[in-house]
Amino acid sequence: MKKIFILSMLAILPFTNVAAQDVYNEIREKATEHVSNPLTNDLVKQINRFKVDALDYMLIKMREQMPDSTATFLDKQAFAMNNFVNLYLKKVLEYRTMPQAQQVKVLKAFMDASYSNPLFNDTDTELTLGYYANGDCLTRFSLDTDWRRAILAASAIMKEMEGK
Repeated sequence: MKKIFILSMLAILPFTNVAAQDVYNEIREKATEHVSNPLTNDLVKQINRFKVDALDYMLIKMREQMPDSTATFLDKQAFAMNNFVNLYLKKVLEYRTMPQAQQVKVLKAFMDASYSNPLFNDTDTELTLGYYANGDCLTRFSLDTDWRRAILAASAIMKEMEGK
């Protein structure tokens, strides 16, 4: 059953021609819907709670540290974050029948890609690493992430692991 919910998450957001900050808003609205829906599976809620928190953190920090940044920059980061989480979920599903050591490598690869690519260099690690340090959380990523670089790093690591 979890597989069905996770797979449905992968197909949630097809994007075509959208205006400035529409990508950010669309991802946030969809994630918020899943979080607030009492019928949503707890695992799906957890994944979407991370997305909402990551998007909120990103918006607040961009207003503080990058007031001249564009809505397009925010959209690109939001889109990359969504793709990062979806790629991670896809890999978790692909590796679910593999030995535990392989599954841990996938988790660590994505955690490292997130942690090693900060966007704001925020020193409030209690906030930024809240998900990262939570062993009970499926999305163990840093909120302070340059998602565009992180998805590239995670993709490269996965290709290397898969020998492609």
